[in-house]
Amino acid sequence: MVRKIQSVELQLSANVVMKGESVVLTANLSDLELEQIAAQGGSFRFMLEGDPDPIPQSETDPRTATWEADVDNAGAYRALVVLDLDGKEQTIGRARIHVVTRMPALKLDLPESVEEGTVLDLSVIGGPQPQATLPAAGLRYEWDTDKQGTLLPPEDEKSLTAIRWDTTDATSGVHSVTVRLVDEQGRTVDGAKGPMTVTGLTRVKPSALNKSDVLRVALQRPSSVRTRDQAFWSLIRSCTAQVGASRYADFIERVLAPDDASFVGRRPVIARRLSRDVRDLTTFTYGVGAYEMLKTATQVFLLLESGGCHAEIKDLDLDDESARFGEPVTLADLRQRLGQYLTSGHIPYIDRVLHNAFSGEREITGLQRNGVLASRVQVPCLLELIWSYWHEEGMLVQSINAIARRFQNIRAPGGRDPLAHLEIDPLRPLSNLLWGYIQDEKNLLTVKRRAYEYDHQYGLSLYGKAVPVLRPADSRSKFLEAFHHLLHRCSLFYKEDNDTTVIADGFALLNALKEVHLLLAEGASNQFGDLPWTARGEMLIQQWLMSRPEMRDFLQGRRMVPYREPWMAQVDTMKALQGWTDIPVTHFRDLGVYGEQILLTIRYGDWIDINNEDDAKNWARSWRPEIQSYLHAYRAVTGMDLTNPDTVDHTLPAIHLQKRLAMQRAR
Repeated sequence: MVRKIQSVELQLSANVVMKGESVVLTANLSDLELEQIAAQGGSFRFMLEGDPDPIPQSETDPRTATWEADVDNAGAYRALVVLDLDGKEQTIGRARIHVVTRMPALKLDLPESVEEGTVLDLSVIGGPQPQATLPAAGLRYEWDTDKQGTLLPPEDEKSLTAIRWDTTDATSGVHSVTVRLVDEQGRTVDGAKGPMTVTGLTRVKPSALNKSDVLRVALQRPSSVRTRDQAFWSLIRSCTAQVGASRYADFIERVLAPDDASFVGRRPVIARRLSRDVRDLTTFTYGVGAYEMLKTATQVFLLLESGGCHAEIKDLDLDDESARFGEPVTLADLRQRLGQYLTSGHIPYIDRVLHNAFSGEREITGLQRNGVLASRVQVPCLLELIWSYWHEEGMLVQSINAIARRFQNIRAPGGRDPLAHLEIDPLRPLSNLLWGYIQDEKNLLTVKRRAYEYDHQYGLSLYGKAVPVLRPADSRSKFLEAFHHLLHRCSLFYKEDNDTTVIADGFALLNALKEVHLLLAEGASNQFGDLPWTARGEMLIQQWLMSRPEMRDFLQGRRMVPYREPWMAQVDTMKALQGWTDIPVTHFRDLGVYGEQILLTIRYGDWIDINNEDDAKNWARSWRPEIQSYLHAYRAVTGMDLTNPDTVDHTLPAIHLQKRLAMQRAR
């Protein structure tokens, strides 16, 4: 309704004019609002504040009027739009018009060059005349030197058009000086020919040094050279963050809310499937149905978020990414650079493998259709099994298995079972999920199967009562030595890179990267893509179950410890109850998360084709937070400092953990 019109924008053809010039005023009313005003017998007019006479409106369009600035004195005048409706007048639009006596073209008196340290007298030529009319018209000049030098008051304090510029702190080079005519609120005013502003350029020349002068010298690190694979590293950070425990928990919580299927809006078939499963569960809550739905939702989560051919850069800290790139970046920039890196739609490493393996084939895509590498040719699912290894060493799997035994009323082997004295009543709300988890145990990966694959890909071993003696056919025995050597080289590089008196050598880093890359490639067979996927899905479910409030009430752990993910408190409590390692699970989690990111950059980088140390330097600098965090977490877990300049430890982490556990129990 028209009665709801509170204000309209009053536009002016110019808001600073000379006496005698005309100004066109336009009320920003729509045609519908104009018709409604007329239909209700209303009207509106233009006028000057304090002057009862209306300003003549256009005969063709009443929304415009022309005011002749035929006034006695220069000054600031306020134009109004007044709405008359039902005999009541209401001011709905205002605008300031600045009237001056004369207004020649605005110019800036600026020398072509000046020596650093000189104090320049800057002045405006032209503009509103005489200058004494500026305060009366509500106008002033505003100066801007782009934060170069210092602006000082003019020698004549009464001058309205001059200022002094001290160039002592200005850097040498060409700099701009801008002066604007602004109103009381600091807004640039418009004349008949546009905004009242002018910019000039001057060159600041460095001053000559005298014998008594002190020359300040500052050393800087060599600048980083931008490489094409940086956008792929951003994709790795994005995808690995998407499959974290917190995001997974949020996803599952929304799955269990039947009225909210927005989380799978991109996949309508999946949305219908999950919605139907949840609806069915509301009428039948016994048996393994709830757990089966949890498994299905977990697979959907990994399909949507773990990369693959649908990989997309999203939800990144752009300030952090800009710091890593050394320049401001946006998500659009990162996606564009990723597209330039994936020139063929594949990462260069995958292209190299395809063309080497099928060099005699005319069309590789035909082989892909027949099932050869069909699911590995696009950007692969960005998961590493080392994530599962470190979480298993952190006792995640052992914790949920112990609780599952207690749920079945099975006493743990040996004389001591702390859970035997805990009442399982708090777990009652989780009973259907725990029942399904236990019934599905025959379909879960066994510790033996995971142990064989840890050994195949990384040469890592598990030690414990549940782990049988392994007889691997192909062990990556040199991986740990090569990986720790790379981390050691990174620590040396960071020390050299922090020293601005030297240029850090990057070739040792590059060679170490190539060595680890080759070893990872040798293990990229067997269950390379499938077992990490399956293990991740199972451990995400285990983390979610351990994070439930029912588990917290059952175990009664410490609540004041600042854990990064909600499942970690319960695992640490289980370790304390069972007499397992007292190393906080936080460090194991960091080893898994950061180790996965580091190895993904090495596995899928085309390092064999690189012979420029700048690429290795850029990699080390970009991933410095993760590498430094991994080094710290490894020392906290195993007691071994990989930054030791004298030697590089490559003893299996499981051996160190066994020794530390023995020392812990001997106290």
